[in-house]
Amino acid sequence: MNKQELLRKLPKVDEVLKDQRLFVFMGETSRDVIVEAIREAISSLRTKLLNEEENISHITNYDDLMDNIIALLVEKNQKSLRRTINATGVTLHTNLGRAKLSKSACESVMDIASSFSTLEYDVKKGARGSRHDHVEKLIIKITGAEAAMVVNNNAAATMLCLSSMAFGKEVIVSRGELVEIGGSFRIPEIMEQSGAILREVGTTNKTKAQDYKRAVNIEATGALLKVHTSNYRIVGFTEEASLEELVALGREVSLPVIYDMGSGLMINLEKYGVEEPTVIDALKTGIDVILFSGDKLLGGPQGGIIAGKKKYIDAMKKHPLARILRVDKMTLAAMEATFREYLDMEKAIKEIPVLEMLTRTSEELYNNGLAMKEAITEKTAFYNIAITEVEERVGGGSAPTSVLRGYALAIDSISIAAEKIERALRSYKIPIITRIYKNKVYIDMRTITQEERLIIIEALKEISEKYSMEKKNA
Repeated sequence: MNKQELLRKLPKVDEVLKDQRLFVFMGETSRDVIVEAIREAISSLRTKLLNEEENISHITNYDDLMDNIIALLVEKNQKSLRRTINATGVTLHTNLGRAKLSKSACESVMDIASSFSTLEYDVKKGARGSRHDHVEKLIIKITGAEAAMVVNNNAAATMLCLSSMAFGKEVIVSRGELVEIGGSFRIPEIMEQSGAILREVGTTNKTKAQDYKRAVNIEATGALLKVHTSNYRIVGFTEEASLEELVALGREVSLPVIYDMGSGLMINLEKYGVEEPTVIDALKTGIDVILFSGDKLLGGPQGGIIAGKKKYIDAMKKHPLARILRVDKMTLAAMEATFREYLDMEKAIKEIPVLEMLTRTSEELYNNGLAMKEAITEKTAFYNIAITEVEERVGGGSAPTSVLRGYALAIDSISIAAEKIERALRSYKIPIITRIYKNKVYIDMRTITQEERLIIIEALKEISEKYSMEKKNA
């Protein structure tokens, strides 16, 4: 049969629509989407026929066409933003959404999202209220700050703070703290957009309090800014002005001190290997304003928290940018629930996923790995599995020098390459994100739950069955 005859034999859309294999999609998928998938599959088949020079008869297999249509429909019905399993060992994986929310935060979001709420309504007064009130009192109680507010991320917090406190004025900052955060956003650029004027002092590796003092101009200076280098460290021959020194200088020259902390850790985790300052300790130094993220070590939703002296926070609430940068009801619901966990610090470590993962013991991680290895080998002999000690990172631009000790399953197979195992796991119905090291797939125990371990075990079983069948049919 020649090419033209095969082209004429391509099925029509209406004919394919009658195929019973598509009936399962009819209830949940619109007819337009199904028609689109059929047309795409037929068009792809037509292109192959036109481009192929030899052995073209096998291309028009109707069952293969239907398989392609069904695959397209499954893909079209799949959400773009969906759940994944983080088996990388990176607790705050920026690409995978950073902090997992606590159970209470998720329940609070669902409750508020599915109903009307007191977002800007004061039930006691029967009048309009403020969305800031839902988290401010909690933040004040937990941190000791005089006032607080939440905006949509920490870069927004920095911009609002500088625009409100130092518009048209110089803000003095160490040259070694001009950080670049995720997505190529840089502190100097954010400062420029805020209307504040950058005044660099010191050198890349050394900045002293005296450098700040020499740069102060009573007429031109608006604030002193310290930026916590949460995503890198300068080591060796270094020196930096401490918060205490800057607070003393600020009082001497009557200038506010702003601390852009970033990571937002509330509980000291040094005994677990996480070396980061805490929000509470920073505020105890007497700084005027602190800025930090909600979805890093705080363990909440994306947001920028601003806390400190009431006169500065009140001014920010009235600033025009506050309306532009405000958060929605779901973020506030999750943020309030997250901060409520911190009313009991011991409970917070157990209930907030980020903290729970970071404080898991080596013994616990090893035992989880051993149980998982045994469960996989019971289901299939397709893999070689070893429990391996690994070094892990906090991630998410936090605690860059902290190295955590943990355990992972190192998996390979004599039947297929590690790259194929990794790709198959990543393509699973719930994508399982792993890493490859020395030609082995590593599944890290720190960042997966008991439920997720069961899903991974089932996924590995299905992958082994698929490749064993393909090898048998080859």
